[in-house]
Amino acid sequence: MRLWKKGKVRDIYIYDEEHLLLVATDRISAFDFVLPTLIPGKGKILTRMSVLWFEFFDEIPNHLVEWRFENVKGLPEEFRDRFMLVRRAKPIPVEFIVRGYLAGSGWKEYKKTGKLFGQDVGPGLRESDRLPEPVFTPTTKAAEGHDMPITLDEYKEIVGEYADYLMETSIQIYSRAHEYALKKGIIIADTKFEFGFLDGKPILIDEVLTPDSSRFWPAEEYEPGKSQPSFDKQYVRDYLLSTNWDRKSTPPPLPEDVVENTMKKYREALRRLFGEEG
Repeated sequence: MRLWKKGKVRDIYIYDEEHLLLVATDRISAFDFVLPTLIPGKGKILTRMSVLWFEFFDEIPNHLVEWRFENVKGLPEEFRDRFMLVRRAKPIPVEFIVRGYLAGSGWKEYKKTGKLFGQDVGPGLRESDRLPEPVFTPTTKAAEGHDMPITLDEYKEIVGEYADYLMETSIQIYSRAHEYALKKGIIIADTKFEFGFLDGKPILIDEVLTPDSSRFWPAEEYEPGKSQPSFDKQYVRDYLLSTNWDRKSTPPPLPEDVVENTMKKYREALRRLFGEEG
């Protein structure tokens, strides 16, 4: 196996001509930086949660082939419970983002323009308010630096004939996941998907509906009009914002209690959603 790409969190290996290995490390990123501190066990939870969501949405074609360690030959022990053997697709250079609530960059944009990246969602909304309906807000997929918002016309130009289908599919997946998670005590405020082409057809790739790719809020504490407590890495972002780090230089290490509390949040998300202990 050859290391092909090293992402912020995942290492991608070439397994054979048709398959890749996605290995989720315990690295964590924030503000486009990989932090110097690991979150022990995080990669295993991301992998397990993605596998369970892929199974939940089994009617939607995806890249997952195998995740059981004993069913894949030649793997080192350190890959156990943190890899996915996947079909090799050609990634579409777009982040397929669906927002159900007004938070993060969406809230900043709404405060500034009264719209959600050019789309009208109505006047007078507060931070964390639920949107009248889920909104698709695609961005570029930057190899480095920030992903940048794009218009729906720009999106359609990049994606081509499957643009409408993938927009509708993204909203459909988010809506079903939101409905399911709400019954489990979690609000999925927004999320991002990735798709790729395999044999000319689009399939769902990468991770799905994890605390790294989504904003998870505890439903019992939901109170619009302010930022919400979360089960995702927003907790780490909030900690970094409380320091004097300039967000341009090397990030500071995370204190032990922040590491421990972050892991608790990831574990709690897995437990609530699927009844499994991470």
